[in-house]
Amino acid sequence: MTFSIVAREPSSGRLGVAVTTCHFAVGATVPFARAGCGGLATQASTNPLYGVDGLLLLEQGMSAAEVVSRLTGADRGREHRQVIVVGANGDTAGWTGEETVGWAGHKTADSVAVAGNMLTGPHVVDATLAAYRNATGGELADRLLGALQAGEAKGGDKRGRQSAALYIVDTEPYAALDLRVDNHADPLGELAVLLRESRQPYVADFRASLPTRHNPHSY
Repeated sequence: MTFSIVAREPSSGRLGVAVTTCHFAVGATVPFARAGCGGLATQASTNPLYGVDGLLLLEQGMSAAEVVSRLTGADRGREHRQVIVVGANGDTAGWTGEETVGWAGHKTADSVAVAGNMLTGPHVVDATLAAYRNATGGELADRLLGALQAGEAKGGDKRGRQSAALYIVDTEPYAALDLRVDNHADPLGELAVLLRESRQPYVADFRASLPTRHNPHSY
């Protein structure tokens, strides 16, 4: 019921997760990322503890493959789940359980991983990954959103559309961007509207005023 992409931008170290589904409020339980640590998406029969525990394991220095192995190995429901992980150095890994509703699968490449279930076919994941890897210019958020749009153009979730989310971390322990569309007939279109709004001057001024680790009293 979902397809997602997790990626690390090598030039900046930023990490991002983008996801869309025919289900309510996907941004609440699927995307997870932590600056300097890694990012992941947990879906199908979603287990949000994969996100919580996965980030802790990445923070402890485990590779993406080790994290996936640890999470799924301890979970009796693993055959109904999907998870994709990208580490802080760009290593990637994924899991698609044998009981995940089809079409379901994942693909990984250097610094990027894509997964989907209940899709119209493997071409959705293929198109999402190709669009991200072939994108030139623009910010990480644009490339992630563009990748989902390419996957949707190939059929996306075979049941339809309802929600989407875009989550990016940079250098701070809080998100650099956290956009969610919880219930909309065109969630990716609405996500694009929110992304444009996030670039308005008043939003940039607000974010510039936020305290940072280097200047916790910047306000």
